[in-house]
Amino acid sequence: MKVMVLSMKAWYDHFAPKESPSYQNAELIFCDMASSEEDLLAACGDADALFVTPMSWVRESLISRMPNLKIIQSEGVGFDRIDLDSAKKRDIYVCNSAGCNAGQVAELSVTLMSMLLRRTLWGNRMVRAGCLGDAMQMLERNVPRDLSSVSVGLVGFGNIGQATAKRLRINGSQVFYYCRHRKPLEVEQHFGVKYLLLEDLTAQCDIISLHLPATAESTHMVNRDFLFRMKPESYLINTARGAIVDNDALCEAIRSGHLAGAALDTYAPEPVSANHPLLKLAAEFPDSLILCPHQAGITVSSFRNVYQMLFENLELLMEEQRPKRIVNGL
Repeated sequence: MKVMVLSMKAWYDHFAPKESPSYQNAELIFCDMASSEEDLLAACGDADALFVTPMSWVRESLISRMPNLKIIQSEGVGFDRIDLDSAKKRDIYVCNSAGCNAGQVAELSVTLMSMLLRRTLWGNRMVRAGCLGDAMQMLERNVPRDLSSVSVGLVGFGNIGQATAKRLRINGSQVFYYCRHRKPLEVEQHFGVKYLLLEDLTAQCDIISLHLPATAESTHMVNRDFLFRMKPESYLINTARGAIVDNDALCEAIRSGHLAGAALDTYAPEPVSANHPLLKLAAEFPDSLILCPHQAGITVSSFRNVYQMLFENLELLMEEQRPKRIVNGL
C-alpha cells in the first residue's frame, strides 16, 4: 500500500512501530510539506493513504485528483485543515489521533494555570533583575493563589478535558465542565467534576481552560461577550485551537484589566507573524501573558502514541476493515 506522507521522515524513523506489519508492508513516500499540489501529485498521486500533520492543508483540489485514496490520517488530534465534505463524498475516511497526547496536553494546561497563579513570569523577571528580596516582600504582602484554592472551568470534555480534570483534582481544584452534550453521571463522578451551562461556567470559575476542536460553531466562541462574562481577574488557558479565540477581544479583556492573564499554546493564524496582536499584547503585559510555540502535544510519549495509531489504522485498511477515530461521518 502506497502512502503519501506530508511530515518529517525523521519522526517516522524514530517513532514508527517498526515491528508493525503495516509499517513493513507500506511504501512511504515522503514529500515536502511546502510542495505544490502539482508536485505532490507528480510524486505519488496514486497513493492509497495520505498522512498529514494537523497544520497541513488538504483541499478538495488535491483529494479529487487522487483516485486511489482511501484514508486521510491526521498525525494529531486536529483535522480542521482537511476538507471533510470532499473526502466524505468520495467515501474516503478522515481519521485523527484522538487521545494520542491527551495526558501531555493536560500536563501543560495545568502547568500554565499554576504558572499564572504563582506569577512565575514576574518572579523570573524580578530574580533576573537582582530583586529577589523585593519579590519575596511583595509576595508576602499579596499572597498568590494556588490550584487548590481555585475553581477551574473546562470548555470541552473529551480525552484532553478529562485528562486535565484528573490532574486538577489531584491538585485539589474544584472542577466544572461544559460540553454540548452532558456526560452521564457516572462519568462526572469518576472525574470528580460538575456540569455547568457555559454562561454559568464563565461567570463562576477562576480559570477557563479550552479543550474543544476548531469547527464552524466554535470559531471565535471566545469573543468579547464570553471574555467579559468571565470573573474579574480570572485567567484563560488555550491549548486547543487558536481559531476558538477572538484575538482582538482577548487583547481588550487584558488591556482593560478585566482578565488577570492568559496562557496560549495555539494561535490564529499560525505561524505567528511579528505583527500579530498577541505578540504586541505580550510586550505590554510581559508578566501576565504566556505564549507557547504550539508545543503541548510534542513529547516523546505522545509521538509514540501517534505513530502506533497511524499504522494501526493502515493495518485495518490493508485488512479491508473499518479504521478507528473517523471524524468525517463515514
